[in-house]
Amino acid sequence: MCALFGWLDYKGIVSDRLLKKLTQALANAAEERGTDASGIAYVKDGKVTIYKRPKPAHKLRFNAPNGTRAVMGHTRMTTQGNENFNYNNHPFYGHADVNFAFAHNGVLYNDKELRMEKHLPQTQIETDSYVAVQLLEQQSKLDFDSLKGMAELVQGSFCFTALDENNTLYLVKGSNPMCLLHFAQLGLYVYASTESILKKALQKAGFHKYPFEVLNVDEGTILKIDRYGFLTRSTFEVQESFR
Repeated sequence: MCALFGWLDYKGIVSDRLLKKLTQALANAAEERGTDASGIAYVKDGKVTIYKRPKPAHKLRFNAPNGTRAVMGHTRMTTQGNENFNYNNHPFYGHADVNFAFAHNGVLYNDKELRMEKHLPQTQIETDSYVAVQLLEQQSKLDFDSLKGMAELVQGSFCFTALDENNTLYLVKGSNPMCLLHFAQLGLYVYASTESILKKALQKAGFHKYPFEVLNVDEGTILKIDRYGFLTRSTFEVQESFR
């Protein structure tokens, strides 16, 4: 059990101070699903930047620079890959037609089989989640097609998020939970693995005062939100779990 969280600001009218407060509030609230490690990803000067440590979120200061337009975060409860080796923690770097950061909530059961079957390169990263990054890299692109191909190959429980160097955010919804809100007045999307995390974070950061819409994210859905706030959807075939 881990947690995903983050936001995408497409109008630029929310202050940097409030967005930083929101990031920390989301991370702290997400500790309810994992305290072994925490991390965030964002884009700085056109480059994907990742900050992660083997510590609970409340012991870290998540301070993305002013002007950041999207943050993708993760809190971890370790299932595979020692969290004290920071390369095992989320988010992970990925390199395709764009550079991206990637995070996973859930457990994948066929990562070792896929690495052999697809002739994926050896890596020091032990985390089962990382096979999803390697499958995307093998396709040399990050888009609906590559995400669909990856999601239909992995077996287990999952919800994936990816943030690319253009501040495009992807959500890939398997059987694990995801809650997405849209503050149209603010030009802001906010997401987390559970409603409970969002409720705590929004209250703490003061965003509960603003109207928002809850966007439905069904299992088998891939969402893409670009830096202008345009949301598009695709789907993948949900695989039957074998465990």
